[in-house]
Amino acid sequence: MADIAPPAAAGGPAPAQEPSGKATQAPTGAFSNASTEDHNSRRLVEDDTIDAQDEDKDLDDDELFEELENDDYGMASFREQRIEELKEEVAKRKLMMENEHGSYKDLTDEKEVMDITTKTKHCVIHFYHSDFRRCMIVDKHLETLAKKHIKTKFVKIKVENAPFLVEKLQVKVLPCVISFTDGIAVDRLVGFEELGNTDNFQTSMLELRYKTVGVIEDDSKKEKRNLKKKSIFGRDYGSDEGTDDEY
Repeated sequence: MADIAPPAAAGGPAPAQEPSGKATQAPTGAFSNASTEDHNSRRLVEDDTIDAQDEDKDLDDDELFEELENDDYGMASFREQRIEELKEEVAKRKLMMENEHGSYKDLTDEKEVMDITTKTKHCVIHFYHSDFRRCMIVDKHLETLAKKHIKTKFVKIKVENAPFLVEKLQVKVLPCVISFTDGIAVDRLVGFEELGNTDNFQTSMLELRYKTVGVIEDDSKKEKRNLKKKSIFGRDYGSDEGTDDEY
């Protein structure tokens, strides 16, 4: 038989009952108010956080712009300096081209050859004979180098047009190529023996040789080789030996 609760007294509160199997719920109004207060608190915290982040962002932006301005100033200075260097380089190249640098000229006056050796920083002189085949081979390589290395002047002269120089420089075997730096003979190439004694040597072999002695600039080499300098008429070359044509 089920228990029956006693009737409530007149005018008094009903006794509390504990429902079986049901969870007790808080009043709806109390829940809504607590949620609103918690939401407002979180919003205040988030607003403070956003304000702090905005301040940090402003500081970061200011620092970044300051760095960019400094970098721009440095880059501008570098560009100006580089532009001036390029202008100077262009002016030098223009002057060299006007003085026939970059070409391989056939001279007929040995006095002009002597002027070139004394007035030009670097020059290469080929003493040749028009009937000698190996002289023609040398011409092909020197013409290539002349176009590539315009700071060095490349010229040639027939031995019959330079009797004084041929005697003073003891040119006996052809082809004979003598290189000068500041009017001083720094290299002498006679025949093809030092080029493998073959007609099929590469231009790069000749180029490397002239870079080594400093007649043409070697950009990859910071320190130039110290050369023993002597007067172009005071160096004793001795006798020329080889299988090439004798003059």
